[in-house]
Amino acid sequence: MADPVSPEDAPRDRRPLGLEIWIVLGLSLGASGVYALVSLIRKATLPGGLRDQTATLNSTQDDRQVFDFIYQVLSIGFALVPVALVLYLLSLDPVREPVTRRLGLDRARWRFDALSGFGLFALIGIPGLAFYFAGRALGITAEIIPSPDIEYWWTIPVLILAAVQNAVLEEVVVIGYLMTRLRQMSWGVPATIVAAAALRASYHLYQGVGPGIGNFAMGLVFGYWFHRTRRVMPLVVAHTLLDVVAFVGYLLFAESLGLK
Repeated sequence: MADPVSPEDAPRDRRPLGLEIWIVLGLSLGASGVYALVSLIRKATLPGGLRDQTATLNSTQDDRQVFDFIYQVLSIGFALVPVALVLYLLSLDPVREPVTRRLGLDRARWRFDALSGFGLFALIGIPGLAFYFAGRALGITAEIIPSPDIEYWWTIPVLILAAVQNAVLEEVVVIGYLMTRLRQMSWGVPATIVAAAALRASYHLYQGVGPGIGNFAMGLVFGYWFHRTRRVMPLVVAHTLLDVVAFVGYLLFAESLGLK
C-alpha cells in the first residue's frame, strides 16, 4: 500500500519543484555539501590524513575585536536568508494553513516541543560524543575545534546565536522544506528521509568521514520524527542544545580537559 500523503504534501508538477529545490540548495546547504566534500578529499590527501587535520567551526573573522564582532553577526544574519526564502516559497502553496503551522514552527505545542527537544538532544548527544572519539581513534575524523581561538566578552552570546542559526537553517531547510517538497514530488517516505539525511551528512564531511556517518544517522532520526509528528520545532530545540553544549562547553572546559 502506498504511503499516505497529507494535504500539505499533495502531489504537484515535478519539474518546477525539482528546479526550485536545486536553486534553493545551490544557494545554501547543497553548496556547503560540495565544498565539504572537496575539503574532505583535500584533508585526506595531506600528510597524516584526517587524523592530523583540524576543523574549526567558529573561527575568528578579524584581528580587531569590533570587526570580528561585525563579521560574526553578519554571517549569522545572512545565513538565515535561505530560511526566509523557503518559508516564502512554501507559503505560496495552495494550502490555507500558515506555513509555520504546517512545519510545526508555531507555539501551539510548546511544551511538547520543549520536552521532545530535550529528549532528542539526549538521544543524539551522548552517542554522538562517543562516535566522535571513536572516529578520532580510527583516524576517520579530524580534530574538531568548536570555538574561536580569541575570546571576548561577547564570545559566548555570539556562539549561542550561532548555535540557534545552525539549528534553524538546517532543520527548516533540510527537514521542513526538502522533505515537504520531495513528498510533493511523489517520493516515498523512506526515500525522502534518506535523501534529507544524506544532504545533512554531506555538508558535515569537512569534519571527516565519522561526522558524516554520525550526521546521516542523526538525519534519519530527525527525518522520521518529522514524518511522524510534522513538527520541526523540537528538532530546532535539540539541535540548538547540541551546538550550545559543543561550542560553549569546549570554550569553558577544553583546557581543563586537556583538549587544547
